[in-house]
Amino acid sequence: MKYSHIENVMRLCRLLCLAAIGSAVPSAVCADFPNPYPAPVSGVRLTPETSPLPSINGARVLGVRPGAEVLFQVPVSGERPMQIRASGLPAGVKMNSRGLISGKAPMRKGEYRVKLQAANRHGKDAGEWVLKVGDDLCLTPPMGWSSWYSYSEAVGQDQVLKTARLFVERGLVNHGWTYINIDDCWQGKRGGKNFSIQPNKRFPDMKAMCRAIHAMGLKAGIYSTPWMGTYAGFIGGSAPDKKADYAGLSIPEKDRLQENQIFGRYPGVHRRHADRTGPVWLFDRDARQWAEWGFDYVKVDWKPNDVPTTERIRKALDESGRDIVLSLSNAAPYEHVEELSRLANLWRTTGDIEDHWGSVSGIGFSQERWQKHMSPGHWNDPDILQVGKLGKPNRPNTAFVQTRLSPDEQYTHVTLWCLLSAPLIISCDLENIDSFTMGLLTNDEVIAVDQDPAARPARRAWNQGNFQVWTKELADGSTAAGFFNTGGSREVLKVNLKDIGLSGPYQVRDLWKRADQGTAEGDIAVELNSHGAAMFRFTRKE
Repeated sequence: MKYSHIENVMRLCRLLCLAAIGSAVPSAVCADFPNPYPAPVSGVRLTPETSPLPSINGARVLGVRPGAEVLFQVPVSGERPMQIRASGLPAGVKMNSRGLISGKAPMRKGEYRVKLQAANRHGKDAGEWVLKVGDDLCLTPPMGWSSWYSYSEAVGQDQVLKTARLFVERGLVNHGWTYINIDDCWQGKRGGKNFSIQPNKRFPDMKAMCRAIHAMGLKAGIYSTPWMGTYAGFIGGSAPDKKADYAGLSIPEKDRLQENQIFGRYPGVHRRHADRTGPVWLFDRDARQWAEWGFDYVKVDWKPNDVPTTERIRKALDESGRDIVLSLSNAAPYEHVEELSRLANLWRTTGDIEDHWGSVSGIGFSQERWQKHMSPGHWNDPDILQVGKLGKPNRPNTAFVQTRLSPDEQYTHVTLWCLLSAPLIISCDLENIDSFTMGLLTNDEVIAVDQDPAARPARRAWNQGNFQVWTKELADGSTAAGFFNTGGSREVLKVNLKDIGLSGPYQVRDLWKRADQGTAEGDIAVELNSHGAAMFRFTRKE
């Protein structure tokens, strides 16, 4: 469908007006859902700027085991100074003036409901937060950052701490972004009282680093494998003998790119036959070390993810003395998902994602069969978000390049991942992040779909030609829906709401624009850019 210059200007003006009005648009302004609903001008940030008004965002529930450490930064956006208060915290748990809840969880299992209030000179907000003491961690999909597509082989403590500070300075922590995860390439040699993997020289003090991350209201993650070697060529959680002597497998020192990259850059781990679990299991020693350092999350990477090895990993983490979220990578075998999902908090449903349409669409639109296997505390993981400026994996990256995904493809990417209740892990340049990327990461209504506590599965409700509609029932009774165009040109999707499971009149809200768009019933039409998406919440109108 082609548009004249004047029509394009009119469409842009309408979008700018909606963005300026934001969530203040009353439903009466638009009595009926526009027909067709216009596609945005490509590249426009649809998310309104963050309001100065207080808004309590992000996950409203935290799972901890009895007696475990509690750490939760209440995510509140809005102008500072801000007063944040909590009432109903259990004994042993407190909140400071910045909204950081910490302490020791009660030994008694149960749900502790906490009333939250936030106020500044513009207004106030209130909500409920639940501390759930029981057997499950990670009751909503984790949100955070991974070093892999940022710094890869050059990752170090200074960069990790800089990223944590940027989470605070850029305000991501106020929207629920929590985890700062080190991926591969941190490892040095075995040693210490646990005979565990010690960090290489780029990480002079892991314990101090975790303590600093926690003080910012964030959590820390690390990486390993049950194999003798990692994909990037460093040592893993098992060894060929009790002395952990890898000399018979490693490459000569003169050929190493880094002192501790003893198996060589990928695919060296395969060439040196270190891509297997060795006869001596040392992962339990490593888990105790991570707990002592203060890590909250571990990505364990090998293939195939088999059940017996995962059981050993789970046991090691459970006995480490700390609550540690278990993320399995990569490409979990679908035939074992029931058993793996019982043991892990998240599991990769795919190999490594790449920043192009074929990879993102191929992974994203093939996730429906996995949906029935997730539940609070147990999540399908279609891999890292390819948005913003990225580094080059498997290199000592020091520069960032804009993702190859178009703006419309990035909207599709984030929309689909949120409908899928996927972990939201970024790996982009935060120091020089642009407004468009910030809009992708700070839209609390879009994030709320991902973090919805009901964790009901998304389904492909309708599929015709280049068009797909995915829906997800939310805890409040409304339905989130993503409208997608996988084709190569702008087109209009026409569908009857009954065909996507919606019968009767509905109030429609555009979640990316955070604006009500009137009432819809029966046939609707949505114009979509090539590889683009629209995301709505449908609320039944009584």
